[in-house]
Amino acid sequence: MDSLAGGVTRAAVWSGAGTAVREVPLPAVGPGETLVRVALATVCGSDLHTVTGRRAAPCPSVLGHEAVGRVVRGALPAGTRVVWSVTAPCGDCARCLAGFTAKCARVRKVGHEPFAGEWALSGTYAEHVLLPAGVTLVEVPDEVPDAVAAPAGCATATVMAALAAAGAVAGRRVLVTGAGMLGLSAAAACAFRGAEVLVADPHPERLALAAAFGGRPDDGAPVDLALEFSGAAAAVGAALSRLDLGGTLVLVGSVAPGPAVPVDPEAIVRGWLTVTGVHNYEPRHLREAVAFLHATRDRYPWASVVAPPVPLAEVATVLVPAPPGILRAAIAP
Repeated sequence: MDSLAGGVTRAAVWSGAGTAVREVPLPAVGPGETLVRVALATVCGSDLHTVTGRRAAPCPSVLGHEAVGRVVRGALPAGTRVVWSVTAPCGDCARCLAGFTAKCARVRKVGHEPFAGEWALSGTYAEHVLLPAGVTLVEVPDEVPDAVAAPAGCATATVMAALAAAGAVAGRRVLVTGAGMLGLSAAAACAFRGAEVLVADPHPERLALAAAFGGRPDDGAPVDLALEFSGAAAAVGAALSRLDLGGTLVLVGSVAPGPAVPVDPEAIVRGWLTVTGVHNYEPRHLREAVAFLHATRDRYPWASVVAPPVPLAEVATVLVPAPPGILRAAIAP
């Protein structure tokens, strides 16, 4: 085992009552593990749900799972600039062998593990994060700025998984509901692949961003594909009702308990409709996310929707909803 003996790093530890920066010994780097120096972390909405009590999570813990950084020691050469997957699957359970590694029966997740456990530095709201065996690392081209690369490991890769579930989008009419980071990333990805994209969101500031990311405000017309990112029951029902013959609804945002959505089975049968869900993503989707961000780095204003980063000591100030027009707060540890 390779140890960085005597070294320390700093991490923002969430206690349930707040977040405090603490000094933490640098961990030993074992076989298959990678220690990364975090350059920039972005704040996913799921972490906001954690600190507000809407989502259960280990406590205390180091939160954060969207980030970009450079390898210190591990599976890739030191200095390699990388993003990484949220999940660390076992690779040999029935789910992993069936191709659902993100739903591994023994999955561990970046930014979701107890600080008092064996993986204390699991989150990206820290100067360093330790990535265990099973986490996928993808090298990031120098042309992709940190603010563009950081969301790849959650938002952008999840969108790639949603599009895989949707099938080909070229020439199709697509409705995107929920114009947060995932929704606008989906609008951009669909437009980039040749779709006609409508975007629905109750917030005018977010809806105004749609044009810059390949979409236009929803006009209520029938669609071939609906991608639902808001998680609102009313939006799910509305999206389903918009599908034309042979249409598909992909649910992504429904990750917390909510009201039941009425479904008319006859309409699904007679309309040849498909309803499916996507949660997390597979390694190939992370690789596709980085490639997509690289290809569209000059086409869409990705960096404009990420706020200027705050230092690690101010992490508590960004664990709140971002201001209008900003889809991701950021931290530079």
